[in-house]
Amino acid sequence: MKRIIGLILPLLMLFLGCKDSKTDKSKKEPEKPERITVTKPTVSFTFDDGNTSDLVGFPFEEWNQMILAHLEKENLKAVFFVTGNNKSDEKGQFLLNSWNDRGHRIANHSFSHPNFNSEKNSSLVFERELKKTDAVISKFSNSIKLFRFPYLKEGRNTAKVDSIRNVLANYEYRNGYVTIDASDWYIDQRLKKRIKEIGLERTEIEKFRDFYVEHLLERANYYEKLSYEINGRHIPHTLLLHHNLSSALFLGDLIKTFKEKGWAVTNADEAYEDPVFEKIPKSDFAGESIIYALAKQSGEYDLTLRYPAEDSRYEKGKMDQLGL
Repeated sequence: MKRIIGLILPLLMLFLGCKDSKTDKSKKEPEKPERITVTKPTVSFTFDDGNTSDLVGFPFEEWNQMILAHLEKENLKAVFFVTGNNKSDEKGQFLLNSWNDRGHRIANHSFSHPNFNSEKNSSLVFERELKKTDAVISKFSNSIKLFRFPYLKEGRNTAKVDSIRNVLANYEYRNGYVTIDASDWYIDQRLKKRIKEIGLERTEIEKFRDFYVEHLLERANYYEKLSYEINGRHIPHTLLLHHNLSSALFLGDLIKTFKEKGWAVTNADEAYEDPVFEKIPKSDFAGESIIYALAKQSGEYDLTLRYPAEDSRYEKGKMDQLGL
């Protein structure tokens, strides 16, 4: 009898162990993406804001779906940094669900998009903004604790930057750094203005598309070169785009051109696992692209870095000359 019991007990314990193991595996927790090996210029796509308006003849649901279709065609997953102030109504919830259900990560871009370089926007304001949008997005299965600063402004002095960084840490958030910054928003503004003035049929969409693609690729090559000099290797870049009409119309062309020019494309949440995003610039140099901040911090690029890093003023003359 003792021998039988001695045989049964281990089997019983093994059975119970297997049962517990199955139970643990049934708990759906977001899988942490593996760090990717980068051997050549590589880019991922992130989007800011979250507009729910109809745009110059394009219904919101239509142009939003166009962006998602471009990403789905390339089997790419983005990180969508959303403002919270227009996401609780029916259209806002539709927007968040449409991205979440397709496997894109939903991240925090503040509630009302304030500029934290402004003196009136303290760390207390930052905390309220963070919490209000977190309450909106945290219920979604693909939400992720990344925060992107509006205008990429993290505070004008070290004390403020440090206090804001403490708030981020207290709420277990990381900075959703951009590596490639650009002015796609300005191209989008001028495109919509032109369509309003003369109509879609008379607007030379192809010229706007070509300028959009050329501009973003030029900025990508600039930040890739700068990043390689600083880091001594290729990194998976996070490109800042906006949730707007130009993304809806031209994202597919942009991805195609990146590939034709020898770039690899990857998922944005995987890109954020690269060690470069663990390099937190000193408080004196916070803001803009992380590549810009690290270059500024090095002291080796003071004669070549412009400020603001990206702005409409750099593209206005070019677009004026081209009649865009």
